[in-house]
Amino acid sequence: MSELTHFNAAGEAHMVDVGDKAETERVAVAEGRIRMAAETLERIRAGDHAKGDVLGIARVAGIMGSKRTADLIPLCHPLPLTALEVDLTPEDDLAAVRVEATARTTGRTGVEMEALTAVQVALLTIYDMCKAVDRGMVMDGVRLLEKRGGKSGTWRAE
Repeated sequence: MSELTHFNAAGEAHMVDVGDKAETERVAVAEGRIRMAAETLERIRAGDHAKGDVLGIARVAGIMGSKRTADLIPLCHPLPLTALEVDLTPEDDLAAVRVEATARTTGRTGVEMEALTAVQVALLTIYDMCKAVDRGMVMDGVRLLEKRGGKSGTWRAE
């Protein structure tokens, strides 16, 4: 396993210097789920929720959140995203919504944090919009599925 990169020789937190890294296309894919009562999922599917289109608003929130990653995570570099896709899929068998985000950039550092932030913000938005009818929703399984680009190449979750 590699060493932790956000600490200098004195053990102090610092922003990693990526100035000498080559610019390459960077891609990251992340996922997560929010489990809920079956009735809550049905209301989301039917589109009759009092607050509006839950999945559409969560998609936009995920995109907006991803663009603010460097403002939220102290040592992240601000990145110019070239694309960000957020897919939300209702899963009837689990009474859940699965969120998958794919972030892309051309740069010197990866977009894993942007993909993960998009997923988490979309999940939080679903919770916020539905909490009046279902406070017992559970967000879980947030993880990186894949990253491509850079010196370390491609990595995929098992």
